Amino acid sequence: MALTKERKNELVDVYTGLFEKCQGVIFADNKGLSVADLTQLRKKIRAAEGECRITKNRLVRIALGKAKLPVPKELLVGATVAGFAYGNLPGVAKVIADFAKDHERLLVRGGLLGNTVLNAAQVKALAELPPLPVVRAQFLGLLSAPATRIAGAVASGVRQIVNVVKAYADKDAAPAAA
Repeated sequence: MALTKERKNELVDVYTGLFEKCQGVIFADNKGLSVADLTQLRKKIRAAEGECRITKNRLVRIALGKAKLPVPKELLVGATVAGFAYGNLPGVAKVIADFAKDHERLLVRGGLLGNTVLNAAQVKALAELPPLPVVRAQFLGLLSAPATRIAGAVASGVRQIVNVVKAYADKDAAPAAA
């Protein structure tokens, strides 16, 4: 079914808004996926703070130009599904990559991270990153480790001094008791 000019302009505006609002987008080839599979993918991407859209490639190219983003023409060929990441691009990339493992017909083509065009291998590498809360915990662990060691060293020195003083006190008290 052909789209009217008004509907095309409306879709370009919607896509432009999505590109301006998201941190990044992952493009995949969805040729042959069932409606049930696409619905399942949409739910998983929504849970990862993203949005999944079946896009019209020509309209996406126009919207990318309006949003002043690079236009990866090699990623916008054939039936395209776009996963827009609002909070955590590695989370959305992981959802799409995991879904592609279970569904052979979904092929990750690449994506955009800010103004950087990513190929399929880079998207898969992005998907293998640990989740943001894990990275934050690891970072806090790295920051607190030196402070913990310093506190342990200071406490150890104080403990040794207290042990020496206690030993002298016990030595002086022992002959008096005899």
